[in-house]
Amino acid sequence: MAIESIDPNFRLESVDGQELAFLDATLPPFHLTGFPFFAQEKEFCRLPKAEIPAMNSGVQGLAWHTAGGMVRFRTDSPRVAVRLELRAPGEMNHMPRSGSSGCDLYLGAGTNKRFRKTAIPGPGVKEFASLLWTGKAGEWREFTLNLPLYNGIRSIRVGLAPKSEVAAPTPFAVEQPILFYGSSITQGGCASRPGNAYTHILARWFDANLVNYGFSGSARGEQEMAKLIASIPQSVMVYDYDHNAPNADHLAATHAAFFATIRAALPKLPVVMVSRPDFDNNLADSRARRDIIKLTFEQAKAAGDRRVFFVDGETLFGTSDRDACTVDGCHPNDLGFMRMAEAIKATLGRALAMQ
Repeated sequence: MAIESIDPNFRLESVDGQELAFLDATLPPFHLTGFPFFAQEKEFCRLPKAEIPAMNSGVQGLAWHTAGGMVRFRTDSPRVAVRLELRAPGEMNHMPRSGSSGCDLYLGAGTNKRFRKTAIPGPGVKEFASLLWTGKAGEWREFTLNLPLYNGIRSIRVGLAPKSEVAAPTPFAVEQPILFYGSSITQGGCASRPGNAYTHILARWFDANLVNYGFSGSARGEQEMAKLIASIPQSVMVYDYDHNAPNADHLAATHAAFFATIRAALPKLPVVMVSRPDFDNNLADSRARRDIIKLTFEQAKAAGDRRVFFVDGETLFGTSDRDACTVDGCHPNDLGFMRMAEAIKATLGRALAMQ
């Protein structure tokens, strides 16, 4: 499909000396994912707006962060750029703007996606454009843009060379998304760019669609969230909100109940339970929390549930140089996220195989 037929009023802009036509990435044949309710509400929000008031105050704001969002497409354009309008300037003490508010580009289809470049806003900037890739004209290629982890967006436009063609991407091998529910670590703090969050890494390895329900400091296992998650079509649910439970007693009071709500609504859904990765900070507390999560798993297995899985958080950072895996003793850096993905991969593969 020629870009002129998608938007006859497309505007030409020059970015880094290259003339580009910028197109609305929410319109076909672009494929926007990560927002289960976008088709109905046309909002870059991870939750349905009607459900937001029932959630805790943290989730109410973080629902507008675009963690897990992707724009995918094929094109014969020799140039690819992106223009983003953010909801707010992205400034964090321990996470670069490239991860919190940036957008990174991958080239390739299926499990053969490879990173190319990151669009990074400047200090205090809410709207910016970046040329992300140049190549030979006339060759069809597939691209994936990963959206900001710790900011929201008001608009996203993809820049292509004038008179280029654009088409829908190759379908995911796992079209029903893997849904991750958890803490700031699940949301992606503190990856250097969106594609390095462990959720994105795993989605690439399995060529899977993705819904990221990581809510920084605010994933507390409430029943309102469990019921909402249970309403979303998904292939596997991974939940690891351990970190946001204020204490072990809160985790004990919510963890099995959260699973029971999911299982009652989705009796055949594979569910992966994970405990927190920064196990070494407080060994006694980490072990107590792990035991609570493992008890939910063991009780389900004892009741005959064969679609439950458990990943021990103590294994997530590996056995060597564990202290090199975070930026602050808690939030993973890129090494930490890669090790998390490696530790979860086999279990997630078994869960996906049950579909």
